[in-house]
Amino acid sequence: MGNIHEFDEAIKLLFNDFSYLTIDLPGHGKTQVLGDDECYTMASTAQAIISLLDKLNINQCYLIGYSMGGRLALYLTLHFPQRFIKVVLESASPGLATEIKRLARIKSDAQIARKLSRIINKDDFYLFLNNWYQQPIFGDIKNHPQYQSMISSRLANHPLNLVKSLQFMGTGSQPSLWKLLTENTIPLLLLVGEKDEKFIDINIAMTKKCNFAKLQIIHQVGHNIHLENTLAFVQTIQDFLFRSPTS
Repeated sequence: MGNIHEFDEAIKLLFNDFSYLTIDLPGHGKTQVLGDDECYTMASTAQAIISLLDKLNINQCYLIGYSMGGRLALYLTLHFPQRFIKVVLESASPGLATEIKRLARIKSDAQIARKLSRIINKDDFYLFLNNWYQQPIFGDIKNHPQYQSMISSRLANHPLNLVKSLQFMGTGSQPSLWKLLTENTIPLLLLVGEKDEKFIDINIAMTKKCNFAKLQIIHQVGHNIHLENTLAFVQTIQDFLFRSPTS
């Protein structure tokens, strides 16, 4: 539920070493979807990003994605490996491995979508977001000094557009990437928060599937590492990106 400003604080610390491109995904921020619902899918979104890179003459780059953006970043890595040098996946997953789990998740996401579709004003949206961030994966994020600023940013999205994103690029709807992960040869840095036990387990399983994936657990944070400890997030990324492939 973020937008192009999600990584602003991290970018301030990375600005001297990198140029950067941030993107509002379909259903988020100021991106407008002019086509049909297919435009919200992971495959279509990935192709749109590759087309944008082509338009900007960016043949290769580093790639960083958080949560849903991390799932998309992994899809891009596995389907367009020639375009990315190294990839950072923050609190991400390869989707769900079995049809039973995917169907269960789609059913669960449909319940969330119904709640979003009933939102008629900012107060309702605010209550939804506050409830959302009570999930265990987010740890103590509600006590973070930047929490209200994050909520304000989330409120800039339109609930019905988020419904579309959830329906067509949710964890249940996306293609499972577990099998393709075994074939990956692009260096991956998997970042997870110490308080996000669910994603620690997922990312440990990912490292067992892929010899090119390295897991880094960031202490005293939950799912949203880049907000809760921006400095540790940036320092870990810098170490990974500047390290030579053989080191």
